[in-house]
Amino acid sequence: MVRGPYKNGVERRKKIVAAAAELFGQYGYHGASLQAIADLVGTTKATLVSYFGSKEGLLIAVLDYWRRESSPETAVYHGLDFFRSHIALMHYHLTRRGLIELFLTMSVESSREDHPARPSILERQETTFRGMVTNLRHAVAAGEIPPMPEEQMERDARLLIAVMDGIELQWILDPRVDLEGLVCAHVDDAISRWSGTPIDEVRTETAEWLARHRIPPATGSTSATVTR
Repeated sequence: MVRGPYKNGVERRKKIVAAAAELFGQYGYHGASLQAIADLVGTTKATLVSYFGSKEGLLIAVLDYWRRESSPETAVYHGLDFFRSHIALMHYHLTRRGLIELFLTMSVESSREDHPARPSILERQETTFRGMVTNLRHAVAAGEIPPMPEEQMERDARLLIAVMDGIELQWILDPRVDLEGLVCAHVDDAISRWSGTPIDEVRTETAEWLARHRIPPATGSTSATVTR
């Protein structure tokens, strides 16, 4: 059992990273000072430096935290299920607004080539893009959808990423936006188009998939309701 000073240090580190994630998300990397982060945690700048070495070191720890927390379990699904898992991801994000704020803020700031978050943001974009293209290939190989040109796979992957990121931005600006429902509708439309399956059938299949994985159907979405 971990106890004593080591355990206290681990817990303090987690609190610092969570506070930094919150302030970086709200004010950006340059707008959030080490002093403000220290004040939020109830410690000193010297303590932050002792744990992370520098503000950039703290940002790296925050980005590691963001990668772990922002995309749970999508990688365990393949083919069309991979795309449906992103509806579950939006459901997960509904209770983690700060992670979305952090991602959107860091994405905008990372347009500067010298920004310390740029490598992580570019890696995230490329990983997400390649994951979608790979799973379209899986869907073709499994007979879930007919063959399609590689260019179309890449185009559709880019469009889906743009839609999800754009809807997340709208949701951050206006919480009344139905984040989960809109992403669900777009994924269903894409699956219907890829597979040639009527949209009503796709909606029912998606609702059943969400029910099997214990994810509530998207509130306000067009997916059919399934009795459990």
